[in-house]
Amino acid sequence: MQLYFMALALAVGLGVPIAAVGAALAQGRAAAAALEGMARQPEILSKLQVAMILSLVFIESLVIFSLLVFLMLQSKMPLTSEVLEIMKSAPH
Repeated sequence: MQLYFMALALAVGLGVPIAAVGAALAQGRAAAAALEGMARQPEILSKLQVAMILSLVFIESLVIFSLLVFLMLQSKMPLTSEVLEIMKSAPH
């Protein structure tokens, strides 16, 4: 039971920051690639902008989904007093 609480706390504490960092890196790479393409071929600027905006929207939606999972997991976290009570009553 203690392992479950520890894993749940790690998932809640690290899930969203990892998703946010990954999304930030992906958005940076997408924007850099789009800007490089725009600089090389200015005549396809509008097509590249649409593709870049769509990719940024999809990347950001993944972060929103991870935030939703974070909130769902956080609601399953027991109070500290409950965890301490369970740990005291558990056989060692």
